[in-house]
Amino acid sequence: MEGESPEEYTAFVALHGAALSASGVPPLYWERLWHKLENEVFDAGEFFGIMQVEEVEEEAEEEDNEEIEEELKKKPNPGNELCYKVIVTNENGLQAANPNSIFLIDHAWTYRVEHARQQLLQVPGLLQRMANLMGIDFHGEVPDEGVIEQVLQEMWKYNQTYQLSQGTAEEKVPVWYIMDEFGSRIQHSNESTFATAPLFYIPQQIAYTVLWPLRDLETGEEVTRDYAYGETDCLIRKCMLLPWVPAEILDVNYSTPEPSEDHYQTILNKNKETLPVAINPPVYDKNKIFRVYTDLQQVLGNLKHPRFKFTEDEREADILYNFSHFKDYRKLSEERPHAMLNQFPCENLLTVKDCLASISRRVGGAEGPKWLPRTFNLHTEFPEFISYFQQRDRRGEDNHWICKPWNLARSLDTHITNNLNIIIRHRESSPKVVSKYIESPVLFHREDVGMVKFDIRYVVLLRSIKPLKLYAYDVFWLRFSNRAFSLDDLDDYEKHFTVMNYAPGVTLQQVHCDEFIPLFEKQYPEYSWKTVQAEIFKAFAELFQAASAKPAPFGICDYPSSRAVYAIDLMLKWDTTRDGKRTMQPQILEVNFNPDCDRACKYHPTFFNDVFSTLFLDETDNCHVTDII
Repeated sequence: MEGESPEEYTAFVALHGAALSASGVPPLYWERLWHKLENEVFDAGEFFGIMQVEEVEEEAEEEDNEEIEEELKKKPNPGNELCYKVIVTNENGLQAANPNSIFLIDHAWTYRVEHARQQLLQVPGLLQRMANLMGIDFHGEVPDEGVIEQVLQEMWKYNQTYQLSQGTAEEKVPVWYIMDEFGSRIQHSNESTFATAPLFYIPQQIAYTVLWPLRDLETGEEVTRDYAYGETDCLIRKCMLLPWVPAEILDVNYSTPEPSEDHYQTILNKNKETLPVAINPPVYDKNKIFRVYTDLQQVLGNLKHPRFKFTEDEREADILYNFSHFKDYRKLSEERPHAMLNQFPCENLLTVKDCLASISRRVGGAEGPKWLPRTFNLHTEFPEFISYFQQRDRRGEDNHWICKPWNLARSLDTHITNNLNIIIRHRESSPKVVSKYIESPVLFHREDVGMVKFDIRYVVLLRSIKPLKLYAYDVFWLRFSNRAFSLDDLDDYEKHFTVMNYAPGVTLQQVHCDEFIPLFEKQYPEYSWKTVQAEIFKAFAELFQAASAKPAPFGICDYPSSRAVYAIDLMLKWDTTRDGKRTMQPQILEVNFNPDCDRACKYHPTFFNDVFSTLFLDETDNCHVTDII
């Protein structure tokens, strides 16, 4: 091609070849695609047209009902009066073998979910365009709250997603986009004529959707794509297509027993973690000074205990206190069995949300224990979740859910909704679990705003697995919402979330636990904190007993040189006993590896002295810890 060098095309393939291959874009089209990207060639209008058709609700009686049902399945929003189709208008049709038969679709709106409402309010013309694209009535210039709400619900039938593979945790949060009017009018078909895929064009830092044919098409044939492209399992396809093809999945058993042993073995292999060989528990002289190697600034700045001294030589250290996950336990156990470290093999069974739900079923069966919200893995328990959701809907039970990534913290990419379509589509962005949202939380009265949600963070210290030794640090931390709780405005972060210390420009309300306990008991005089905390510690005990009930990799590994610090975040919810008494039931939300201990060090300077003494010296006197197990 004139003005374009082979070297530039080679560079394009080096940058984008892996993504194109992963999306299934045939190499036949790559060079023309590069040319169109480089020169911003949008030539779909030369080959396709958008046709508006009126949907007929009732077909002639003599037509085969099964045929009608099949036809309905291909339609995007059954029941809409107007429907759009994209057809081939080029008089020569379209040949799949022609290298030029690949097209760019522009994106009308690109956003992250937490910014969607704000953008609809503030970006000129965006609400009008989205309302028109989605067939929502909107007249006038001023953003209308009702129309915004409709767009926020309806947009999940039009959304597509991609995720950046590099950058900060915030930058890796999935990006959602809606294709322009041409792309958004392409309807679903199980026998699709085209395929689409997002492509992030690195030189321009712009994302497009790429469209290419799956076979030759004649003039007048419809351009369709498979909204569940690549999925071959009939039941999963049915579930994925629910936003466009409503159906009942009530016959699926929503029981979710603990996964098979193969499931845990796969996790171990994926993590590239090697299990240690059996070693004898290390025995040290009772006056030994331990050399500590660490890359945690909080430890370096706050550990003052005379029995510990720092070393910069990792090889001579008695204790490895690492910020990142350790992987090669086998090598460590063979070469340095007496080197202690601040983590356990297979502890991800606690700290990754889907695994936490799986191992907890050892306590409460398929329904899970009382101290964990009902949780489904959207990858492996997708139909079970939909069946459970629809059953609850039928019974008129609360159906608010919180959708979370498996392994992100700080509430990133976490969303609350009672719209099944939204949860179904979130499954496409990144691995997610969905947990029952606590609709009746125990609230705390803040004088400035009223009754707000709060959560509690306990730091727990795991000394050993066999025997199981678990302690809780006596100081716990509290986080509060900034707005009075009510079961609405589900995208209002300051009403429904409590993690305020990472959000810019947001007030962080801090109350020390010593101040909190009397305030709590004044607000709830029938509930002593001592009794509430006993229930919390009982839940912790059951969790760690479940996590260590089986040998690795099905449970946390019994490695005598391991020690660990975890932060457990929990809330309290109102529950009722069989005899009708109201109780405060702890709800464990997540378990965090290597938690940020900045506040602990700031307000309790002996924190790391206490932690190291408990974990590595096995001395708990005057260490501000409570023995749980």
